[in-house]
Amino acid sequence: MTDLRTPRRLLASSFLLAALGAGPALADGPMLGATVAGLIEHARLHNPDFAAQRAEAEAAHERIEPAGALPDPKFQIELMDTTNTMRGGRTTILPGEVGETRYRVVQSFPAWGKRELDVRAATARAGRADAGREAVWLELSASIKAAWLRYYAADREAVLNRDALRLLQGLEEITLSRYRHGLLPQQAVLRAQREITAQRLSLVAVEQRRRTATAALNALLARTPGSPLAAPAEPAPLADLPPIDQLLTHTRDRNPLLAAEAAGVEAARFERDRTWRDRYPDFSIGLTNNRPRGGESSWDLMFEVMIPLQQSARRAREREATYMLTAADARRDAAEAKLHGELGSAHAAYTAGHDTLRLLRGTLLPQAEATRDASRSAFSAGSVDFDTVLEAERQLVDTRLALLQADLDTRLALTELEKIAGDLP
Repeated sequence: MTDLRTPRRLLASSFLLAALGAGPALADGPMLGATVAGLIEHARLHNPDFAAQRAEAEAAHERIEPAGALPDPKFQIELMDTTNTMRGGRTTILPGEVGETRYRVVQSFPAWGKRELDVRAATARAGRADAGREAVWLELSASIKAAWLRYYAADREAVLNRDALRLLQGLEEITLSRYRHGLLPQQAVLRAQREITAQRLSLVAVEQRRRTATAALNALLARTPGSPLAAPAEPAPLADLPPIDQLLTHTRDRNPLLAAEAAGVEAARFERDRTWRDRYPDFSIGLTNNRPRGGESSWDLMFEVMIPLQQSARRAREREATYMLTAADARRDAAEAKLHGELGSAHAAYTAGHDTLRLLRGTLLPQAEATRDASRSAFSAGSVDFDTVLEAERQLVDTRLALLQADLDTRLALTELEKIAGDLP
């Protein structure tokens, strides 16, 4: 979890009306980075990992047609009596000048059902590649969303810190003025100056986090680390989720990882059936044209059958195929159990974050603002000291940062849910 809070150094302005508000507008129009949708579309076109996965999926589809094709026919030429012993003459290897020339074409045929099972297995593997491509895309999309949310949070925190710094500088002027009139001790002035220095250090740390988030986003987009990004716009409001049981059913139906494992089970089943078909022999048919020197041509028909004698090796391959099917079933069950656990954790995190946001916005933030306003009024009246005002401001900024942190954590949990469920119903 990204922690936006810093120890005692952060102060916030009483006029921070946009703790989660939009950043500064762009003078030159929208740029890449303002919304996560534009980033995702850019990644779809330019991310090399997804491009590789897409090409591999296309390659898997191209294997379907060859899987069901017949082997290429063979052409043979046989030269009989190359010494011309039977007819007299010189030794030669030229067709037509030997005792007899035979031209033969041989076509092999797998046993019945083998080609169909090969096609089905290749189709299942192509489906698994498609599901794997979708899984990679969901993972990439989730990574982009999470990186953008951290970029968004760092940008908003930088706004908070800059406003807090301006407030402290204003309080420093007030403190110096009252100190000159003997209304405040020198310690109050020194305290204000220390807080300003600490706030500047905090702003440096926040800017570093913002640059780190920018570099992470650019890496996912296959851009150079320093490529500029637009200021992030306000994300869409959070919505209530459906019940966990409905999400579990939706995940089983839509998650591409589960679809890939299911396709793997299907491919393993076809491969097992194909291995069992090896009990039946393959065969070949050949057609031969005989051309004796000085005689009449004739035709021969040849039929060849493979004799399945290596039974022990064949039974071992059948056991191997059965074990592979068992392993594929187990992988599918393991993937489903893992996804259900991750879904439950993400759903719990989202629900807790949603409740936290409601409490912070509805209760704690108004209380902190009221405390801040009361302390400022009392300070103006001289009934409280400067430390009380600073403590009230610190409580307000802590609340605003907690609100920003809760918003970030909740949206990250939503991103995880979207990745697990494929998409949300």
